[in-house]
Amino acid sequence: MPHSTEETSTTSIAIKPAELAIPIIDLEPMRSGNPEDVHKTGKQVYEAFRDVGFAYIKNHGLPQEVLDQAFEWSRKFFALSEADKAKAPHPPYGWWHRGYSGVGREKVVQMVYDQESIADLRKVPDFKESFELGREDDEHTPNIWLPEETLPGFREFFTQFYEICYAVELSLLSAIALGMGLPEDFFQEYHTKKDNQIRLLHYPPVEADLLRGGSMERIAAHSDFGTMTLLFQDEVGGLEVEDMHEKGKFNPAPYIPGTIVVNIGDFLQRWSNDTLKSTLHRVRAPPLVQGLTKARYSIPYFVTANRDKTIDCLPGCFGEDRPKKYEPINSREYIEMRLNATY
Repeated sequence: MPHSTEETSTTSIAIKPAELAIPIIDLEPMRSGNPEDVHKTGKQVYEAFRDVGFAYIKNHGLPQEVLDQAFEWSRKFFALSEADKAKAPHPPYGWWHRGYSGVGREKVVQMVYDQESIADLRKVPDFKESFELGREDDEHTPNIWLPEETLPGFREFFTQFYEICYAVELSLLSAIALGMGLPEDFFQEYHTKKDNQIRLLHYPPVEADLLRGGSMERIAAHSDFGTMTLLFQDEVGGLEVEDMHEKGKFNPAPYIPGTIVVNIGDFLQRWSNDTLKSTLHRVRAPPLVQGLTKARYSIPYFVTANRDKTIDCLPGCFGEDRPKKYEPINSREYIEMRLNATY
């Protein structure tokens, strides 16, 4: 990650937004703009998630030096011995999505729930390791931390980082609501308990032939579960997003300094009666060094509604000529159904 504390403007980015098909949106007006600029930004965010499902967000409010520190802590964690990382083990079931998972433990699947099909997909493991954390006061799924002496300061930093990400989340939720013609705090009221998740991901170097031959995968094409995802990625690359106009075609979504990648999840697509798009994306082999892929690190922040909330179709997204496609569903039941299919 670069160590500049200033976020980069689009004019200094070599890649043109038109080439990406993913818009770059300035979130600064949500904090300091006049009402007209605020509503204009909300419309831009809404249209990006309606038409593409993804957006690059700049001036998002997360200082670059803090993000740099997050990646440094992530590298320190994954550099620990397997014995040390195993001191914070992920439980054997999916719904308690906390702690450390070693390489091959998780298999990301797309809308597959029967055990026989999941077992078949697991024959090709995801070549990555991860650490999951949520809010500190979650009694249902408490965090599983390393002993403090194993990596001093790790827990304190990510507890604070979680709160900073939540502030960014609130700005984006306001923008989406305004863009949809809803009260500015509409989505915020469904996200007061911070039932979210930070995931530290490490893709170790691997022989490219294993990925190309299909005996291993980074992460197969999938959509995310919840309301939306804030993705912080390093410079290595590998993220690809399905083209909204050509199914099966995946376009690179490279790292752009000063931005975060934000995408809609299945929960919000369902909530909006498919008005907003939860787009398929995947992680492929990044550039090679002597036949090996480079190590890759990323940090997604998964936003989900309060687990006690049950949602129905959003106002303005259904009518006589547009029936509701989905039944009401509880947030916890939906997320746990998806997680249990992953582990």
